[in-house]
Amino acid sequence: MSRLAIFLDRDKTLIEDPGYIADPSLVKLLPGVGPALRKLAEAGYALVVVTNQSGIARGMLTEVTLGRIHDELRRQLGEFGVTLDAIYYCPFHPEGTVGPYVKESEFRKPQPGMLLRAAAEMGLSLEGSWTIGDSVRDVQAGRLAGTRTIWIAASHTSQGAADASREALADFVVGDFAAAAAIILRSGSAPTRRPTAPPAS
Repeated sequence: MSRLAIFLDRDKTLIEDPGYIADPSLVKLLPGVGPALRKLAEAGYALVVVTNQSGIARGMLTEVTLGRIHDELRRQLGEFGVTLDAIYYCPFHPEGTVGPYVKESEFRKPQPGMLLRAAAEMGLSLEGSWTIGDSVRDVQAGRLAGTRTIWIAASHTSQGAADASREALADFVVGDFAAAAAIILRSGSAPTRRPTAPPAS
């Protein structure tokens, strides 16, 4: 049986977004993300980051620097006993300035390419998996890939959330990551639980 996954946007979903992050020192987890990811991992979901990184195409950082930024993200999550199963990123943008990266790409959200590649390479089942992100393009990518979707839109509440959900075609609209995780854990589709490492002391 294929494993289910949570496809995770990065900026404003897992970490703060001060702009194009080009230094590992700027990585800061959003409140509640670590414990919520730990619960999802304990429930058996693969945790897969899928992130547009057009800053590479725009010459704001290199893939080497991005690797260091993601190493820091992994380090901070490790303090909560969380290990990401994979990170996929799209460095391309048609309006970039760095030659090899200046192009349209099926991997750039809202296209579902990163999710489809992850599913193929990791043996994941898209049906029953989830996509969580803070923008309409995250939701669109998740829907095109065949996952259920949660839009983190902190400014939307009550009727505003319902209107936003219809507009974005998201299955759910929530105010923060912890609320998104709670919906998934209540969904009744959680895979077999697996152990995770204890938080670092």
